[in-house]
This record gives sequence, structure tokens and C-alpha cells, in this order.
Amino acid sequence: MTNISYPHVYLESIFYNMISNALKYTRPGVPPQIMITAKKSHDRIELSFKDNGLGIDLERHGENIFKLNKIFHHGFDSKGVGLFMTKNQIETFGGSITVESQPNAGTEFKILI
Repeated sequence: MTNISYPHVYLESIFYNMISNALKYTRPGVPPQIMITAKKSHDRIELSFKDNGLGIDLERHGENIFKLNKIFHHGFDSKGVGLFMTKNQIETFGGSITVESQPNAGTEFKILI
């Protein structure tokens, strides 16, 4: 069992954004799968949110992934605020977030808090 000591309101927001994005950007005709894991990494906690959705072309969009008002899939109710806000919430308390993704192969966000 892994205990996470983090401000409740920020942790709830992080989980909400990661899960809602995974559900929003599912591939048509493919049931969504979301794997959430937590593990201890030295003195920190690493959270992983991995899905089987549309994915993001990081070669094309990688430098903009956490910037304000940047969207990577059109036709969705997206404003480009969620990942920007999530990154800022994580970094406010000394954490970090990384992303691994390929188009049509899903996305994994790793958060170190």
C-alpha cells in the first residue's frame, strides 16, 4: 500500500484531468482502458496514468504538450487548459510530469510527487 501526502484539492484535480482526458480521447470502436498505478520511487511517489486512446503525436506536438490553449485533437470539447493546469499544480509542490505517447497507441503520463 502506498500513501500519498499531497493537498487533497490538487490531487483530486490531477486525477480528474488525467481520467477525463483518457475517457474523452478514446479511439472510436475501442473500449477505453485506463491503468492507474502508484509506486514509491526513492522518497517520492510516482503516479502513472496509462490509456489505450488516440494518443498524441509527440514529434509534432511535444514541445506544446503542457502549454496553455494548445489542443491536439479537433472535434472535442477541448480548451487546452487541463494539461497546463495539471503541470502547474504538480510543479507548485516540487513534482514533475512526463508523457509518452504515439498516435492511435495511447498515452502514459508519469507524475512524480
